[in-house]
Amino acid sequence: MKRGLIAATAVAGMLVGVAACGSGGGNAGADGFRGKKLTVWVMSGSNPAQWTKQVSAQFRKKTGATVEFKVQQWNGIQQKLSTALSEDTPPDVVEIGNTQTAAYAKAGALADLGDLKKQIGADWNDAFNKAAMADGKQYALPWYAGNRVVMYNKKIWAQAGLKDTPKTRGELFKDLSAIKKKTDAEPLYLPGQNWYFFDGLTIGTGADLVRKQGGKWVSNLADPKVAKAMDVYKQYQSFSAAPRNKDEATPQQADVFAKGKTGAIIAMGYEAAEAVKTNPSIKQDIGFFTIPGETADKPEGVFLGGSNFAVAGMGRNQELAKEFLKIALSKQNDAQMVRESGWTPKSPALAAAAQENPAAAAAAPAAAKSGGTTPLIPQWAAVENIPNPIKSYMTAVLGGKSPAAAAKDVEADINARLAKE
Repeated sequence: MKRGLIAATAVAGMLVGVAACGSGGGNAGADGFRGKKLTVWVMSGSNPAQWTKQVSAQFRKKTGATVEFKVQQWNGIQQKLSTALSEDTPPDVVEIGNTQTAAYAKAGALADLGDLKKQIGADWNDAFNKAAMADGKQYALPWYAGNRVVMYNKKIWAQAGLKDTPKTRGELFKDLSAIKKKTDAEPLYLPGQNWYFFDGLTIGTGADLVRKQGGKWVSNLADPKVAKAMDVYKQYQSFSAAPRNKDEATPQQADVFAKGKTGAIIAMGYEAAEAVKTNPSIKQDIGFFTIPGETADKPEGVFLGGSNFAVAGMGRNQELAKEFLKIALSKQNDAQMVRESGWTPKSPALAAAAQENPAAAAAAPAAAKSGGTTPLIPQWAAVENIPNPIKSYMTAVLGGKSPAAAAKDVEADINARLAKE
């Protein structure tokens, strides 16, 4: 999903062998856990209220221990997490973006969780679990994943005379044009650096952001397919007055939507709850639909973004951490995540829960037909470090530079990041 003093690109050299040095500690059994406190790092917006409440209660009842959720911000998290995992007393359980797990696993910073996968995740979809593995081993467990949908304001849609939701990209652009002409609302709020949406567009064109050259990973931004995806993004962004040099978290686009002056945003399901928290009265006006593609039979390409839970290799409460994961990732609590935040179900057992959440229902078609991820290689985490060169590429193209020229400007930076071990 988004993503200290030590850059993630340098974590390998510092943390090699960390997992072997960890105590694996904690006394087995409820009596041994009683009175202990487990520290769990979660990212802003990840742990919904009811899920957090019931997991905390179940954990305390089963173990006699308490759990403290410490909320982190995505901006700069890789450097902060790299530092934390290298210390003698790291957080016990950490949320890691699913595209970044391989880097921490390669560094030896995470405990092997293969035994837990067999116990609690036998029916998880391979697409979800793949991003929690490295070199064939289970170094994390998939917590949630989802893809973006169009979150729209029904009232504004009605003011523009729009009765149905669009089934193709062309129809969507016509609807946004109607909102621009017939209302005083901004048709679409889409900042210039919503790069996860852009990554979905590249998936839709069949493009890869990196490629192998001489046995090494290098930038593939100069690929014409990437340029085609950026052209589509440019068409979307033309309906927005949002800054071209900011991402969807600066400011939080859910807060912008909450003001009731925006026709639509490209959103994750949980952002509806964030908007309602800011402005409860907008709840009745929120609707969702699948991001339509060029043709009605295939939705727009989407990035399957999400997070995994991992146990720190240097953690002193590893057995207690595993008890937490058994509870947090139970079918009951996974279903709560789907219902409460609109995440895509990671097993058939959660399909019913998805139907209870309109955002999850809208996300499902694209996830099944047009979903994918960024490259699942350890080197990729370094590319996402701030300043993210792909965001710089996007801003440059939106500012008038050709995709080829913008790609050339950041290519050396991307290649240098990919080259670091």
